[in-house]
Formats: sequence, C-alpha cells, structure tokens
Amino acid sequence: SGGEQQRVNIARGFISHTPILLLDEPTASLDAKNRAVVVELIAESKAQGAAIIAIVHDDEIREIIADRIVDVTSFAAAA
Repeated sequence: SGGEQQRVNIARGFISHTPILLLDEPTASLDAKNRAVVVELIAESKAQGAAIIAIVHDDEIREIIADRIVDVTSFAAAA
C-alpha cells in the first residue's frame, strides 16, 4: 500500500544521520500514529543539527515541523 511504501521511504531517510534532509510530503499516506512517529523523527533530526527542507501540503504538520515557511505559490503567479 501507499502507507507501507511511505514508511519504507521514511526509514531509509532517517536510518543514517545526514546533515541535510530533503522531504517531499513525509507524512502523506500515513495514519495518525505513523504521522506522529515521522514528526518525532524530524524533531530529533533538527535537534541533532540537520537542515531540513520539506514540501508539506498538510497545514497542521507544516506548522508543527517548520521553523520557516516559504510559500512558493506567489512565485508561480509571478512567472
């Protein structure tokens, strides 16, 4: 299922400690329990000094994990 594949992708990304993480919808297709696990993994990575760039459409998750938000929709309108 999509959720199972997403969990595998997340595990691959967080299995080693990297200085930069690029995340594309890290909580998509996950149930509430697994979303909470991913949010915690992101928080732990941030606490260890990782720079994280994420595309997140879920407003609630974005507000929880983001230190800064860049709304790129304004860039698309200018193009």
